[in-house]
Amino acid sequence: MPDRAHPQQPANRFERRRAQTRHALIVAAQRILAEQGTSEVSIQQIAERADVGFGSFYNHFRTKAELFEAAVVDALEEYGKLIDSITDSLDDPAEVFAVSVRLTFRLADTHPELTRVLRFGGLPYIHEDFGLGPRALRDIEKGNASGRFRVASPLVALSAVGGSLLGLLQLKSSSQSGPALAGADEEMAELILRMLGLTPEDAHEVARRPLPGTNV
Repeated sequence: MPDRAHPQQPANRFERRRAQTRHALIVAAQRILAEQGTSEVSIQQIAERADVGFGSFYNHFRTKAELFEAAVVDALEEYGKLIDSITDSLDDPAEVFAVSVRLTFRLADTHPELTRVLRFGGLPYIHEDFGLGPRALRDIEKGNASGRFRVASPLVALSAVGGSLLGLLQLKSSSQSGPALAGADEEMAELILRMLGLTPEDAHEVARRPLPGTNV
């Protein structure tokens, strides 16, 4: 498993160069996933894409699988932190969920590479202890504690929410996307809020509140 910690800035030049090389390999893997939807490439191709030497690969990863897992983990964490930064000022757990769903839909336009990585590699990681899963579970539990949500099993609800979001991304990328999907972000947010226990009227209102000020 890749290291999921976020170490401090490397103290010396050698460590900084190692960190830069590792980052370049992860970015190359993310771009390959985003463009091809597969990890079926050679290590040489990955090294060339990262503009590093072939031998540098093995200074950081034992296998391609380890690298591509690190690429997905990194993308999930990036996405999770972005959503956290946008919803941090919101007090209503229901609104946090609605905003997260709507931004997920819009990120497919503004951050296409990131969302393609999530679409191709996100499903196996819904219940892991990093990325989107623990953040969504946290918000479901907050919603239950506040009385906004009425969920018997937060883990089951997390499965439903995660599948819904990834399905929405897949739909947007399909040949059916286009004008017919106008308002799909609000509709999906409303459906999820109703699933989590809001009344139809409340879910409709919350799902259509103005989004927090953001560039995405």
